[in-house]
Amino acid sequence: MTENSTVRILADRASAGRVVNEMTRRGFFSLVGVVGGTALLAACSGGGDTGPGGNPGPKATGGKLEGKLSIYSWGDYDAPDVLSAFTAQLGPKLTVDAFGSNEELIAKLVAAKGTGGYDIIVPTGAFIPQMVQNNLLMKLNKDLIPNLSHMDPAFLGRSWDKNNDYSICKAWGTTGFVYDKTQIKRDLKTWNDFLDCAQKEASGKTSVLDDPAEITGMYYWSHGIDWNTTDTAQIDKCEDFIVNTLAPHIAAFDSYPGSGAIPQSSHALIEVWNGDARQGMMNSDNPDKWQWVLGSPATELWMDNWAIASSAPHPEAAHAFINFVLTPENQLKNVDYIGYHTGAKDIEDAAKKAGLEMLDLVFFTPEQLATMHDGEVNEAQTRTVDIYNKAKAAAGA
Repeated sequence: MTENSTVRILADRASAGRVVNEMTRRGFFSLVGVVGGTALLAACSGGGDTGPGGNPGPKATGGKLEGKLSIYSWGDYDAPDVLSAFTAQLGPKLTVDAFGSNEELIAKLVAAKGTGGYDIIVPTGAFIPQMVQNNLLMKLNKDLIPNLSHMDPAFLGRSWDKNNDYSICKAWGTTGFVYDKTQIKRDLKTWNDFLDCAQKEASGKTSVLDDPAEITGMYYWSHGIDWNTTDTAQIDKCEDFIVNTLAPHIAAFDSYPGSGAIPQSSHALIEVWNGDARQGMMNSDNPDKWQWVLGSPATELWMDNWAIASSAPHPEAAHAFINFVLTPENQLKNVDYIGYHTGAKDIEDAAKKAGLEMLDLVFFTPEQLATMHDGEVNEAQTRTVDIYNKAKAAAGA
């Protein structure tokens, strides 16, 4: 890395002390404490074949596995049986730490100049080009990942890494909402319905994701506007609605309602990611009272990815782990545990044969997929975070 070039990471000091499950999980514009007090962090340009200082980075050649492996991922994002089986069968002992946002992940790697001790990391797709450019990712030795053949080609070759040189789909999902049918008697089907209900019968009983892009996204999706817009006039209208009209009715900003708000019936109307909705409904004493709705007419598609840090101290074990989790058996275990599609070939049929529950919250039709759109890290980022902060203030959060 050179000291003169920069990588831009938006952040907010106030969010630095939050516990993991209070922090943004998927957001393309989520928040994290600023490293060194600035949003411009020293980084380098070029590909991911070099490590810190532009020196050649470690590589995996198919040699003996190291005895340890460190994973830095989203919280509770792997089936425990899969993790324990890896150590039992292949040997390396696992250490698993959790981050709460992509920015937190990137900031940690940049602050440590790529030597934070992490092997496997799990960034969301939109951040991968930025990470490759700044030498934060190791180029994969795909000869050591033959189980890549079990992946559905539809979930490979995404725009952020067209040849899967640095990343492989771990899981993907989307955004919608659930509502309590015992409290909300009308049918809700669209984002317009959600926003209208939040201001009426669900006023003071509405929860939204603690995520800047998801909060502004609701406005853009409901108005037929590209949620990656950089048009100032559109962003101004979004801010006015979110801050002045919607926010006073919001009771909570919660990215993990599946572990609390849904099973505890804390709110009547809840914006939520699909897998978390499934988890919450399955843990509810009365799951039938909850209705899941995929946001329409448009919503997001996010994809988290297996990747290896450019200075991973255990590159052989890292490649072996990724190859291990890509077996059909382990993919199915992870689908059941996390409630998200893993991108594996024929995984939907396998899940049905295994009798997994609530699969309509995991797998989607081609028509539904057509309504889902990737997010971007772009020049509207600062405004998106600003709207989020203003909305939380207006809601008293």
